[in-house]
Amino acid sequence: MLELAGVSHVYPNGTRALDDVTLSIPKGMFGLLGPNGAGKSTLMRTIATLQAPTAGSIRFGDIDVLAEPDALRRTLGYLPQDFGVYPRVSAYQMLDHMAVLKGITSAGERKAVVEHLLNQTNLWAVRSKAIAGFSGGMRQRFGIAQALIGDPQLIIVDEPTAGLDPEERNRFLNLLAGIGENVVVILSTHIVDDVADLCPRMAVLAGGKVRLEGAPLELIRQTQGRVWQRTVPHTQLSEMQAQYEVISHRFFAGEIVVHVLADSQPDGFAPVSGGLEDVYFATLAETRRAAVAA
Repeated sequence: MLELAGVSHVYPNGTRALDDVTLSIPKGMFGLLGPNGAGKSTLMRTIATLQAPTAGSIRFGDIDVLAEPDALRRTLGYLPQDFGVYPRVSAYQMLDHMAVLKGITSAGERKAVVEHLLNQTNLWAVRSKAIAGFSGGMRQRFGIAQALIGDPQLIIVDEPTAGLDPEERNRFLNLLAGIGENVVVILSTHIVDDVADLCPRMAVLAGGKVRLEGAPLELIRQTQGRVWQRTVPHTQLSEMQAQYEVISHRFFAGEIVVHVLADSQPDGFAPVSGGLEDVYFATLAETRRAAVAA
């Protein structure tokens, strides 16, 4: 279990990136959903011991993460949003080198680990290819391979599917699902479908604060009867936004499909069965409204 209590972080310029974040994250896939700039990467770096928070505590099992960062690092696998490698080195050589850095000094053990990871991430066929020639999806799968060295019990992946084509995204998510049963895996993303497809528990982070937490199916049920839909000409969007609490809109066949949040059915709107995207956008809309009221 990963426990965060009152975690805050203020940068030297005064920016409050995290504001009293408290979460309990059990084994399995946990989705951290939020827009760009919500504080997700700051939180991931803080958990990964790359920066110390201004306030709060973090525990992983028996480890006091802030007091014993090295103990956490020994059981951590981390795939940051952007990671650098030696581009002209092959995937096999790079994993072998990183295994040495993780403390696997036996050549035989290291060979077994590297070969297993290359097969697990479907990179065996390109093991001798320089990483510079990898596609985006292959690089992300390599990133997961390096994160899995040493059988970590806590795995953090930050925006892992951004920029991937649909086929590579599915391949990557299937890989994550396969490793996320017996360890804590935090999936930080702004892509709602990634969380909906994989995570039995989730939280929404916006403005550095946890705005919503729970099981996606339960959160979806809580929005039933509060989300409504109407298709209007695009020229009426401003009118809809002035009259209703519009949580999302999208173009379809030359018109705009508008979703609004309301406790009773507005005239001309139809009920929407709702999904995690509606939960997410409704949460962000309520956050914006609270900010304006403040």
